Amino acid sequence: MGQGKAADALAGFWKRVRRKKLDIKYIATDLSAAFISSVLENCPNAVHVFDHFHVVKLMNEKLDEIRRAQYNMEKDINKRKVLKGTRYLLLRNGADIFDKEYKTRLDNALDMNKPLSQAYYLKEQLREIWMQPNKQVAEKVMLDWVKQAQESKVPQLMKMAVTIMAYRTGILAWYDCPISTGKVEGINNKIKVMKRVAYGFRDERYFLLRLYALHDCRITPNVG
Repeated sequence: MGQGKAADALAGFWKRVRRKKLDIKYIATDLSAAFISSVLENCPNAVHVFDHFHVVKLMNEKLDEIRRAQYNMEKDINKRKVLKGTRYLLLRNGADIFDKEYKTRLDNALDMNKPLSQAYYLKEQLREIWMQPNKQVAEKVMLDWVKQAQESKVPQLMKMAVTIMAYRTGILAWYDCPISTGKVEGINNKIKVMKRVAYGFRDERYFLLRLYALHDCRITPNVG
């Protein structure tokens, strides 16, 4: 268990891997440059899968950047009112918006703002990369997505296209082994809950012991 997001946070992990002579064939991480470098250095022959939830999250961040930029640029008061408060609707999966009023509000915002509309539909299409029958088809879907993003001329989308191409091997590696960092993210969330419940741990050793026991206990606040 390491602290932080720097490459040295994984030093203990790699030390145990070498000591136990483990042969890691597949590994999943987020898009952290430090983690990517660490995997390449310590596990060069493993298939490195980039967690698809983090790729989608990055696209959501680009979409939100565009939303804020378009809102700030808009001079028409009525249009600003339509754009205001649409963040939740834009970032939510389109298929999960059932409320007719919410859907109408989203459609109105997209109809009046082309860059926002382009970003939203590309966000929706991005998930299709992981919904194909095989890697070859997925690559075609990815390249088509990148082409659309580049042709949009929206700076944030063009930057996202560059990112997708830079990480394409690891993104498509999901088809070699469909793994993610989901379990790790779940543990991280439990750690955050534990820290909130305990209002911070002053004894670092005790805190580590509690972390190792996470899978054996439920986190409950101390009462009395």
